[in-house]
Amino acid sequence: MIHPILSIILAPFLFGVINKTKAFFAGRTGQPVFQPYFDLLKLLRKGAVYSRTTTWIFRASPLIGLISVIIAVYIISGVLSFDGDIILFVYLLGLMRFFTIIAALDTGSSFEGMGASRESWFGLLAEPVLFLALFTLIKITGCLSLSEMLGYITPQIWNQYGYALVLITAAILIVFLVENSRIPIDDPNTHLELTMIHEVMVLDHSGIDFAFILYSTALKFWVLGALLVGIVVPVHTGKLWIDTVSFLGGMLGVAVVVGVIESVMARLRLLHVPQVILAAGIFSLVALIFVVR
Repeated sequence: MIHPILSIILAPFLFGVINKTKAFFAGRTGQPVFQPYFDLLKLLRKGAVYSRTTTWIFRASPLIGLISVIIAVYIISGVLSFDGDIILFVYLLGLMRFFTIIAALDTGSSFEGMGASRESWFGLLAEPVLFLALFTLIKITGCLSLSEMLGYITPQIWNQYGYALVLITAAILIVFLVENSRIPIDDPNTHLELTMIHEVMVLDHSGIDFAFILYSTALKFWVLGALLVGIVVPVHTGKLWIDTVSFLGGMLGVAVVVGVIESVMARLRLLHVPQVILAAGIFSLVALIFVVR
């Protein structure tokens, strides 16, 4: 139970690390590393405002998204584990995206509908890539449970399937950036009409609902980051404190890498995003060929 508890507590902290990394590259002091917590507390003290045109879908969407990603946290942590939980894991993230999209459409705003269209298109491309990468990991490890699969990856597995794991890591990193709407796919800090994807879909949410959305986003970042760390940092000594410290160090490393990427790269044109996702799919396919040949 330690890992899900750490996930629930520390997930917003990673966004603070990203902001600090970007501030370092820009030569600024930047926000306090705990600023995401301050923002959440401020929003939790505010009431939500609802348009007369919205239905129960708009009000329920933030809570459904939060519950979905919390269950995903328990799956990747191994607390909720069974053969085939990989499918449930991916579709919990898909459920979160689905309700975010229909909540945006429920407002009746063409602006939010534009963002929903983009989100559904990129999600449609990224989901098969993630499934293909996970299927390749199943072939490597022989495990059908996500937590068991990540626990099976060791330095010896890296020595045997190094090329395939490098390609899988690259593919999942691209999916990670797409799913979390980070640069170079999307800029979570922009409010330019022609470039927004995720941010435009949640413009009408406020107060506690918006706090749920921000917190769900942080947990989703943590969950997919944990998938990367489980592959790249295969530390399984059997000693709780060593494994936990290694995992947390890997999660901080993911946040720093994202901060570096957002500091040295510009946002891609929307027309180029499908090409990047297609490249991730090719990485996963080539990795699978390495494994089954």
